[in-house]
Amino acid sequence: MITTTGGFSSEGLLREESLLQFASFELGDALDLGEIAVALARQRDLQISIEVRLMDETLPEGWTVFHMALPGAKPEQPSWIERKARVVLATGHSTMFERVLAEEQGIDWYESTGLPEVTHAIHGGALPINVTGSGLTGILIISGLPQVEDHLFGVEVITQFLARQGELA
Repeated sequence: MITTTGGFSSEGLLREESLLQFASFELGDALDLGEIAVALARQRDLQISIEVRLMDETLPEGWTVFHMALPGAKPEQPSWIERKARVVLATGHSTMFERVLAEEQGIDWYESTGLPEVTHAIHGGALPINVTGSGLTGILIISGLPQVEDHLFGVEVITQFLARQGELA
């Protein structure tokens, strides 16, 4: 049996992505999502950076509509955010999914995709915001915790947002 980061499986992470679907996602929703992340992070005194992007056909890397660095955040976190976001933009999947899939397949993700590690990071913490019937509409990116915790925090933020919207069954 292959040991993967966080003990995740690619199948489980795909199921997670399919469950965390939005009915719609617009600017106001992106701001609300970011505010939920900040509130949870402040409650726990997390020293993280949070970013929410919306997809825009005129901006290949998306439109950053929310960014917050909490007290204690590190200056390298925006670089990690950029690199993680590029993975979601390239694949449509979470950075954790891409990492775990590569581990399961025993491949070098960067070599396999031809995407350089200097501009891409398959470290947990970037999650796609998918709208049912529309696909990738945005990205939530968390940076500053160990990668499994970045991922799980992002899942918690999205879950709380969907629950507040009545979209989580």
